[in-house]
Amino acid sequence: MRRRILLSFIIFGFFILVFFLQKMIFVVVHGNVNGGVDGVELWQILYHGLSLDMSMSGYLTVIPLFLLIASVWSSSKLLARIFDVYFGLILSVVVVVTVIDIMLYTHWGFHLDSTVLLYLRNMKGVFAGISGFEIFVGVSAIVVFAFFLCSGYAFTVRNILFGLSSTLRYRVRTSFVLALLTGALFLPIRGGITVSTMNVGHAYFSDRMFLNHAAINPLFNFMYSLGKSDYFATQYRFYDRSEAQQTFNILHEKGEDVVIPRLLHTDRPNIILFLLESFSYDVAVDSVIAPNMCRLAREGVMFDNFYANSFRTDRGLVSVISGYPAHPTAAVIKYPRKTETLPAIPKSLKHVGYVNQTMYYGGDIKFANMRSYFIGACGIPDIVSDEDFPIGERLTKWGAPDRMLLNRVYRDLTEKTQDVPFLKIILTLSSHEPFEVPTRIFDVPFLNSVNYTDECIGEFVDRLKAVGLWDNTLIIFVADHAMQAYPQGSGNYEKVRFKIPMIWAGGVVKKPVVIHDYGSQNDLAATLLSQLRIDYSDYTFSKDMLNPQSRKFSFYSYVNGFCMMDSSGVFMYDNNRQKALEQTGNPDLEKHSKAFFQMMYDDLGNRNGGLEIRKQRGGK
Repeated sequence: MRRRILLSFIIFGFFILVFFLQKMIFVVVHGNVNGGVDGVELWQILYHGLSLDMSMSGYLTVIPLFLLIASVWSSSKLLARIFDVYFGLILSVVVVVTVIDIMLYTHWGFHLDSTVLLYLRNMKGVFAGISGFEIFVGVSAIVVFAFFLCSGYAFTVRNILFGLSSTLRYRVRTSFVLALLTGALFLPIRGGITVSTMNVGHAYFSDRMFLNHAAINPLFNFMYSLGKSDYFATQYRFYDRSEAQQTFNILHEKGEDVVIPRLLHTDRPNIILFLLESFSYDVAVDSVIAPNMCRLAREGVMFDNFYANSFRTDRGLVSVISGYPAHPTAAVIKYPRKTETLPAIPKSLKHVGYVNQTMYYGGDIKFANMRSYFIGACGIPDIVSDEDFPIGERLTKWGAPDRMLLNRVYRDLTEKTQDVPFLKIILTLSSHEPFEVPTRIFDVPFLNSVNYTDECIGEFVDRLKAVGLWDNTLIIFVADHAMQAYPQGSGNYEKVRFKIPMIWAGGVVKKPVVIHDYGSQNDLAATLLSQLRIDYSDYTFSKDMLNPQSRKFSFYSYVNGFCMMDSSGVFMYDNNRQKALEQTGNPDLEKHSKAFFQMMYDDLGNRNGGLEIRKQRGGK
């Protein structure tokens, strides 16, 4: 009996040691580029992350304890072989999750979660952002880590297993004690007997977000995200529904008899909407890195306090085109039933004569449900993607680079009869990892990729001017999100990671102007449609940035938190920690941001055909 009891504790402790090793590898790989980690901080990481490690170890120890109970009554050698299979599977999962998590953290700035499942539907897209060297290192790490863990299992758990006796004198007593130990796993799994159950917030202890991330058990984080409910309308209850709704309505008051400044010469320009992959604001306005973007900003309308709603392309697309803010724990694009109920700029434009609409992307349009969104929600059946380019032009892992993409757009505009006004949406890709571009000016690959895309845009604009297409066209440049891995060392929640450019250019722009008011991607829809004198009441979360009576604020969400800011202050809140990370200036921002965030989830939960929130605000 004693050997079996001892073995149960060894198994539990073995998994904890595995997770300790996991954390130390994470710190070694990412510590130097995230401010460094000293001995005291490493101890704090291990200590504060222990609760999640114990919880995950408890889950993984349940089946081995049941097998130990069975070994009291049957052949222990047979069960030992079952142990081999179980530990082989579990350790394989731990190794793969650990290595993938470490690799993705470089690009994402947060731990592996259920978001990855959306991208796994298209393996080509997943690996397109990873270099061959990274894949080699990752595979090598998997092999080495797996060998190390399997050796540890063989020298500890397996040796004791094969020494167990199957002829016990006190079988009932042994089984009862082991059953009690199995039941006792409820405590570490749940995190004690308090009201609060185990969640990733238990590992948070520092104002340095990287230290909190290092303390989180990536396997627990992944399983926790899988288990989160899709009943979105029940999540994030800061206020009762009527109070949140009232506050939300205040944020979107339009005023009466308001005169909106007009930026354009015409209400029906041709429109080309550029969604620029990963274009951070500071990079896009650097005259050395992006001279053409800077030139267009000087010639047109520059919004210099503009922010992405989120950190991924799938979320950014919906924010820009549907005026719908991004939810940190769910990508609405993965729910076609919901996206089909969303408003969309292409649908609004089609009602007023913009029947000529095309979506251009050099990559795989099926990636991350984009095809479903553009066809079902936007009503754009005319899509040009990687399959429409000759193999010789698909020069990168993602597909056709931006020069090939813009050459195709230009040919279509000049060689095909174009009904006007038209709408063309262009999603670039060359500034996505692994930054496969011919430019080699800067030491940072990302900066080379931005410079290359900027060069392609400059050539495209000059060609439009040469053939007269510039004169009656509005070109909108907006990033899908900022580059999350640049600059290094910044937390994934910090404002620099979300500030992006938005520039309106083209012959229809009246005069150069800089808009200093705060706004986010979801505000583009209302702002554009207002300039075109088109009703935008269906865009519940979008506001006209040029309306002098509207609230001017930016809002974005990160992993599991959010930030609202305006000229009066900032409020940034982390849901895992249930604590403000930054709070300056106007105290009302706390209530405003929490109400806005709560209503986002109310809307997502109720968006299955019946648009409850929109109807409450008088939308059609």
